[in-house]
Amino acid sequence: MDAGGTRPGEGEGEEGGGIRTALTGLTTRGRSFLAAGIAAAVCAYVLGQSDLLRVGLLLGVLPLVCATVLYRTRYRVTGSRRLTPGRVPAGSEARVHLRVDNVSRLPTGLLMLQDRVPYVLGPRPRFVLDRVEPGGRREVSYRVRSDLRGRYPLGPLQLRLTDPFGLCELTRSFSTYDTLTVIPRVEALPPVRLSGEAKGYGEGRQRSLALAGDDDVIPRGYRHGDDLRRVHWRSTARHGELMVRREEQPQRARCTVLLDTRVVAYEGAGPDSAFEWAVSGTASVLVHMLERGFSVRLLTGTGDAVPGEGADGFAGTGQGTADAAGLMLDTLAVVDQSDDTGLSRAYDGLRGGHDGLLVAFFGDLDEEQVTIAAKMRQRSGGALAFVLDSEAWMREPADVPGPLEGSEERLRMLREAGWTAVLVPRGATLEELWRLADRERTALAATGGEGTR
Repeated sequence: MDAGGTRPGEGEGEEGGGIRTALTGLTTRGRSFLAAGIAAAVCAYVLGQSDLLRVGLLLGVLPLVCATVLYRTRYRVTGSRRLTPGRVPAGSEARVHLRVDNVSRLPTGLLMLQDRVPYVLGPRPRFVLDRVEPGGRREVSYRVRSDLRGRYPLGPLQLRLTDPFGLCELTRSFSTYDTLTVIPRVEALPPVRLSGEAKGYGEGRQRSLALAGDDDVIPRGYRHGDDLRRVHWRSTARHGELMVRREEQPQRARCTVLLDTRVVAYEGAGPDSAFEWAVSGTASVLVHMLERGFSVRLLTGTGDAVPGEGADGFAGTGQGTADAAGLMLDTLAVVDQSDDTGLSRAYDGLRGGHDGLLVAFFGDLDEEQVTIAAKMRQRSGGALAFVLDSEAWMREPADVPGPLEGSEERLRMLREAGWTAVLVPRGATLEELWRLADRERTALAATGGEGTR
């Protein structure tokens, strides 16, 4: 990622402005030399001392010459920046590599290199570089780290040039920025069978075919010219007429991950807040389902999806898995809470006929929002909800064992609507809650199910 350098000769035609810029770069020593030279010249004129005039001219001209030379040579230094990696999880470190090239025929003086970074990434890095020979280069690096997800600009790169006498200092800024993307933390999840096939989860789900394997056999009536090797004898005996296999490519299992972004649904802020846990959980489920080969769709509480995804979401296939995961994680890196007070727009986002598994991360839910969630359940083949109730989240884990009365009531309403609902206590990991949800679903299937449509 090139930070770029000012092209040689840039700024020509602004000589007056250039001279003023050079003079403003005089250090305290340079200003003292200039003042002493002027004073010596005045005294030499008054006293008629020609030797003193020579000293005054030397003292006065030297800082001006240094400023002029320094101003001219500053256009012959280029800088570049490289991030490794350009996308990091929250709490992880990235390394920024800076390189300075002297493309002029003259050596540079002492250089101070400084890069501008947001305060959340750490202190502003500064480096002192010794004299760089003509055609030479210097490379330095520093680390950045953020516990808060987001997109952070790095730059512009600044270079402070000084002359060998320390009489003048000029700061040069390069024009190009780079961006560090801090994505949510992703937690590895165990492979469980949360496919929405348990009894009691309601009617209306469509069949999700195998992720891989033999073609799905759908018999149809024989037509003239069909290959007799495709005759499906079992269907022929059942229908009383000649039937052949109509081979179709298997459909890909689908999953929608819903993130409740309502600002009224969460309390607290910062990397340990309930909303950040929900964002991290959403990222973990998205990556996990993509790796399992699902077509995955990300939906926020405002009804927005990831730009560029297809009707069925992003398919996890080969290299496409990493690309799809990157796009979704980039979206979650900058997702923010909305002013919506309800989940109506999120429900509208599910009305495109998308079936399959629905995994939702909810904040506080009142009776009206539970009703909307029940309607969401009817649009999916299976539904799993992680509920981050503020009252349960804000308390310490050891304060009161078990769910609170209000939380338990909301969980009961979701389960009656057909959801596998799990309360998220403070300090819990998604991995253990993911296993808990699988156990609850298995127990529901074993008892014949209690959910209603």
